[in-house]
Amino acid sequence: MQQAIPTAGTSPRTFPVPDTASRWPGLTLVLAPAVLAALAGRALPLLGGAVCGIALGVLVRTRWTPRARHKDGIAFATRELLQWSIVLLGFGMDLGVIARTGLASLPVTLLTLAVAFATAWWLGRILRVPGRLGLLVGVGTAICGGSAIAATAPIVQPDEHETAYALTTIFLFNLVAVLLFPLLGHALHLSDAGFGTWAGTAINDTSSVVAAGYAFSREAGDVATVVKLTRATLIIPVCLVLAAAVAWRTHRSGAGRVDLRRVVPWFVLWFLVASAVRSAGLVPTAALPLLHAAAGFLMVMALTAVGLSADLRRMADTGVRPILLGLGVWLAVATSSLLVQALLSQT
Repeated sequence: MQQAIPTAGTSPRTFPVPDTASRWPGLTLVLAPAVLAALAGRALPLLGGAVCGIALGVLVRTRWTPRARHKDGIAFATRELLQWSIVLLGFGMDLGVIARTGLASLPVTLLTLAVAFATAWWLGRILRVPGRLGLLVGVGTAICGGSAIAATAPIVQPDEHETAYALTTIFLFNLVAVLLFPLLGHALHLSDAGFGTWAGTAINDTSSVVAAGYAFSREAGDVATVVKLTRATLIIPVCLVLAAAVAWRTHRSGAGRVDLRRVVPWFVLWFLVASAVRSAGLVPTAALPLLHAAAGFLMVMALTAVGLSADLRRMADTGVRPILLGLGVWLAVATSSLLVQALLSQT
């Protein structure tokens, strides 16, 4: 079965739509190290299963490269299983708490968004990083990592290698953040809410935010998830602004067209539905631990798949300038998030 997927400024192309059976080899490959990671997370609660999963996945990938038949399953675990784990987490959170947490984090989220774009523009000029590559790194750092890059790439139409550089740069700092942030949070004596807000606003991909948050504490993980999902919704206005800018600069009405079905993070809406169901008392209390355990294991599987996707050799081939740009933007966002929280007495 083939499906035509149009991209901005190009004629429709056809891509194979994977069938469910094609995912099983990759999912089976992910399952064994994920079980080991979950057990290791119980033995090492300061790290947690998600962090152990990504570390074990990277270790396996350095020794052995997954085959082509594993690709669909690993990709499915990285994206869909992660999203379903977040939806399941919604059953354990009160909708009122989510609303209060999201609104409380909005000043920090908006300021770090501005800092990310400003730093990417300024540092990109200093390092002579091409403008579209700098924009992709800025968007990925400011909002939601690879998902934001995937959403904005059809709009700004970067070269293929620029997209690969941006994704690799963002992924590198995701790995570093998962391992480093919980240690720094304890060293800085951050509260659960303070660390959750910091992780939710300063770490790129949702998977890394969730892993780092729950490695710190369950309460910090809940806050980090809500803050991150609030931040992820900002991809919609950002894409619309970029589309308008591209259309204006090129003077072609179709150049900035955005497919909102691909931009909207639908799993955020299902997360809110799950929370509303729980808040209405429709979920038996006895089922909540099971739902949380299921969410945790799906998360471990997703992070293990992320580790298996890590191509360290490709990261080394990207060159130093995009990595320096990503480092500069990431440090600026992480620092500004802590400073704003300190000024608002939220740490």
